[in-house]
Amino acid sequence: MRFKPKHLLIILISITIILLGGLSYFISNCLSGSLPSVDQLENPDQSLATRLYSEDGELLHYFSTQKRINLSIEEIPSNYIRSLIATEDREFYNHWGVHLGRTVRAVSKTILNVVFGVYQKQGGSTITQQLARKLFVGQKNTICRKLREMATAIRIEQRYTKQEILEMYVNTVYFGAGAYGLDIAAKTYFGKQPSDLRMSEIAYLIGVVKGPNFFDAFKHPNRAVARRNIVLSMMRDHGVISDNDFWEYSKEEINLIKKDGKARRGGIAPHFVELIRQMFGDDSKFKNLNIHSDGLSIKTTLDSRIQRFALAAADSQVNYYQKLFDRKFKWKNNRKLQTTIMNEAIRRDPRYRKLKGQERQEMKMKLWSDKSFADSVKNAVTTIQCGVVVIEPKTGAVKAMVGASSKFMNENFHARHSLNHVTQIRRQPGSAVKPFVYAMALASGLSPDSLIDCGPMTFTDPVTSATWSPRSPTKGCDSTNFKTLAESLRRSINSVAARLITEHTTPELVKELMQRAGVESPLLAVPALALGAGGEIKPIELASSYSIFANNGYHVQPFYIKSVEDENNSTVFNRNKSNMISDALESKIANTVCSMMEAVIDRGTGVRVRRMLETLDNRALRDIDCAGKTGTTNGNADAWFVGFTPELICGVWVGFDDQRITFDAIGDHGQGGRVSAPIFGIIMKYVYN
Repeated sequence: MRFKPKHLLIILISITIILLGGLSYFISNCLSGSLPSVDQLENPDQSLATRLYSEDGELLHYFSTQKRINLSIEEIPSNYIRSLIATEDREFYNHWGVHLGRTVRAVSKTILNVVFGVYQKQGGSTITQQLARKLFVGQKNTICRKLREMATAIRIEQRYTKQEILEMYVNTVYFGAGAYGLDIAAKTYFGKQPSDLRMSEIAYLIGVVKGPNFFDAFKHPNRAVARRNIVLSMMRDHGVISDNDFWEYSKEEINLIKKDGKARRGGIAPHFVELIRQMFGDDSKFKNLNIHSDGLSIKTTLDSRIQRFALAAADSQVNYYQKLFDRKFKWKNNRKLQTTIMNEAIRRDPRYRKLKGQERQEMKMKLWSDKSFADSVKNAVTTIQCGVVVIEPKTGAVKAMVGASSKFMNENFHARHSLNHVTQIRRQPGSAVKPFVYAMALASGLSPDSLIDCGPMTFTDPVTSATWSPRSPTKGCDSTNFKTLAESLRRSINSVAARLITEHTTPELVKELMQRAGVESPLLAVPALALGAGGEIKPIELASSYSIFANNGYHVQPFYIKSVEDENNSTVFNRNKSNMISDALESKIANTVCSMMEAVIDRGTGVRVRRMLETLDNRALRDIDCAGKTGTTNGNADAWFVGFTPELICGVWVGFDDQRITFDAIGDHGQGGRVSAPIFGIIMKYVYN
């Protein structure tokens, strides 16, 4: 059957109309309801990183869902802009969002690839299209997505200038390693400000965007160099660099920030950073702020210099005692405890928990005989932990915080899943509470020269007839059996503290003083409170409570944040004054106890501190005013020291997470004067030097 020309023309026109109609319907369906609104175009949803700074201006951490800091177009290096255009979109200033020539070539080569198997893939997206994809359209590889991308790019070009488009692109592109935007990428890969980048580094950052994981120089250095050199060649072809520059830069290695496996995870203050994160979820002052997406700038009280001193002091002291403890502690001397701890660890193990009946018993026997499992359990419970906090007594500003020992903070460490041994543990404070007992004894009318019997004593409760005798009652007491209050505190004689709280003051009055001094943990008003056995308290509370002795009787509540600015640099929170202040103790008594605690440093249980200060480079500072008190609990389980100078208070706790493990294995070496006091001494030596 033959068609007449007229009929053939009608058929062709009909087919064309049908195809065009179908294509129009397809395009309309793709674009309907999926393009960003005018409001979305003007206010794209971009999560901004919050920057956390120390008081002295050091960047401590970024909080973000996307780690990104915006740069203005003026802050973006011109070399980066020129190189970006040379590599990604040479006709950027000449098109209206879509480059038809590049699009046609890209489609043609894609068809060749599909039909003939010739791999001719080529990107046809302009910088504006890439921006549309990142902000509004997504990465799904479909024809509809491409059409939406093109339509959105045209709308972006209508709404924004070319400079504004470049600014948005540079601030939103993903560079890998969690870095969004050039500012974070420059710091993540090279530890530099964007303005300090070399041309070869610019080329790497432009190139890595094509495949952040595939071209990551941390993981694939050879691929990264090859990709970097392709970008350099494009920069040369477009006149951004010369031939000589190309050959020079292409021979360079990609010198990324070294990843030191021994470095402390999470920066210099991971537990402090985590504390700030939690505050933004819990504190009503910040309830309307999102720390992960609002692009805040938070200035904290932390001093990065003192923080590093605290880290170094804690590391040197804890590492020394860890080695000593590991040599002395023997499981064979603690068989019953070993069995208990191993069985507890096995019951927590996922391999054991998912089984039942006989299979569980078989797994238990297998784990008992698994040396690596046993070693991991032993390592976990015998790791010495520490908590160190430094506070400015006049204001309450927290200047440093070490929340765990460096041995614990390995490559798998994350502060969010780690105990902060400054703010999240409670332990008996031992003799570190004695200054409060002596303060109330002075308030009752005694003086530092009052004589108190230091011989053995037993207290009988007049109501219950229950008896209590202090441990090691006469340690520090000689044959005279009577000591002055000043001498008794210097020597930390237990029997004297026991007599003071039962004969010259009361447990209730001592408890009330400690509460006025900022201790919020539950305390028992019992005679044993004199020796620190009346309750467990947090290291931050004990350190802060000593502010009453440094501040003429006033307690200043500790705080961590000085100011918060939003993404527009407008102040949304500012602490102009010191934190909450309360009058806890008569100033004369506070100053007297302070003087008595100076003797603890000069000639008493804290004498190691004075020996360290005597090695200060500045001779004039070697006899600096310094006071403090040691504390050691039963069985040498917890080693404490809280000390202060006119400028700083420092509280130190050292012990084990599992309280069944103690320093008994190393005897007197596990006392607060030996383990903890030197940490204070080292910090103060660094600070005053």
